[in-house]
Amino acid sequence: MDIRKELLQEHSKANKDRIAAYLIKHPDGVDGLMKLFFGEDTRLVQHAAWVVGTLGEQAPSLITPFFPAMIDRIKRKEAKVAFRRNVFRVMQFQRIDEALWGDVYDLCIDILMNKTEPIAVKVFAMSTALNIVKELPELKNELKIAVEDVVENGSKGEVSRGQKVLAALSKL
Repeated sequence: MDIRKELLQEHSKANKDRIAAYLIKHPDGVDGLMKLFFGEDTRLVQHAAWVVGTLGEQAPSLITPFFPAMIDRIKRKEAKVAFRRNVFRVMQFQRIDEALWGDVYDLCIDILMNKTEPIAVKVFAMSTALNIVKELPELKNELKIAVEDVVENGSKGEVSRGQKVLAALSKL
């Protein structure tokens, strides 16, 4: 399968699901998808991001080896919104390698403190940070302060996720 061609063919849930199903059966094609995901073509990044998000849910072992590169891209501030959104969407459901906790947690806090960050990126970052705090409870108060700020000034989606995160933090 020519992943690039298929991604550009049609931007639909059916196409995304078809590509993801193919990659689950043919994992050698994931490298090609990830090259597009890490690329500069905004349209391809967005289309690839949707497939990456699906693979992260259905076959996480195909995506987790790319976490260090994903984190590096976000740290360089050049990551497009679709990239950031899908990276944190995937990470919120995965156990992140301990060696990456510090970088991922710092990125989450930066995102939560950024007033211009899109809602979806913030809510996924909240959940990702919470998972790290469950492993490192000494970070609980810092996350609590960041989430309270989001809840105070946030959208309905941010407030809803923030309240769930704050409830979980109160139980730690």
